[in-house]
This record gives sequence, C-alpha cells and structure tokens, in this order.
Amino acid sequence: MSLSRTSRQVVQFVWNALAQLVTYLGAAVKRIFAPNDDQYPNTGVQPFEGDINDKKHRSKA
Repeated sequence: MSLSRTSRQVVQFVWNALAQLVTYLGAAVKRIFAPNDDQYPNTGVQPFEGDINDKKHRSKA
C-alpha cells in the first residue's frame, strides 16, 4: 500500500519544516552556549566609593 502523491507531498513538507525548525533552534542554542566574543577590556571588579543617598539605608554603626 503506497501513499498518494498529495499525501507524499504533505509528509515531505512536514519533514522539511521540522528539519528547518531543528536547524533554527540548533543555531540559537549554539550561539547561546558559544564562548564569549565580546571585546570589553578586562577591568575586574570595581569597588563602590560613592555615598548612600537615602538615610534609612545607612548602617547604624
């Protein structure tokens, strides 16, 4: 028993759409988990040296 021509076309269309979806999602996952390629300078952690504006957030020490 073989599928008709229209049924084969539908199956082929669904298969191609699924393959494109997997490729699209795979590219997104690859980009998310790829090594960082930002060109920011390595400055490290910078200490906060400012004043606290709100009196209720100051420590009572």
